[in-house]
Amino acid sequence: MDVSLPVLLEDHPVVASVIDDDGLRAVLDSECKVVFLLYGSLLNLPAIVQQLKDSGKVVLVNVDLLEGFSGKDIVVRYVKEQTSADGVLSSKAHMVRAAREVGLFAVHRFFLIDSKSYRNLAPQVRQSKADCVEILPGCMPRVISWAVQDIEVPLIAGGLVCDREDVFAALKAGAAAIASSNRDVWAM
Repeated sequence: MDVSLPVLLEDHPVVASVIDDDGLRAVLDSECKVVFLLYGSLLNLPAIVQQLKDSGKVVLVNVDLLEGFSGKDIVVRYVKEQTSADGVLSSKAHMVRAAREVGLFAVHRFFLIDSKSYRNLAPQVRQSKADCVEILPGCMPRVISWAVQDIEVPLIAGGLVCDREDVFAALKAGAAAIASSNRDVWAM
């Protein structure tokens, strides 16, 4: 891509998280430009990504959720060489770093469930060299505001972003974008 992921998110702050075939069909006709693909397998991933690309979408694949793959860097190479995906998401620093090394967009996902997981956020981001960070759940404005001060890359609020109020609260707290599988949120 000719533009960086942070710049792309400035123009398109609502990211569609697609979790199944119904969501895939819905996002193809949506206004969402950026798609986080949260399902697929070794067998169908290239075709799913191609459908999204044919609809003009920027596609990032969650390599942690793919069926038939391991948690090794070779998965990132597969996504790069066998699909037309633009990037990957992963909760594993080595996978995110591998994506950056092969020229893919890289989003480091964090499940913030307690203060220990929060304290690991900044060191893990430095290690992964991510383009962006996605924190889940994304419906925690206070935590979002802390995180944007502690990391040097744009933050995406994802997971449990259920309605207009959640979107505005996350953006007001400093999130660069939100990611949701809720189709009503996609229309904002």
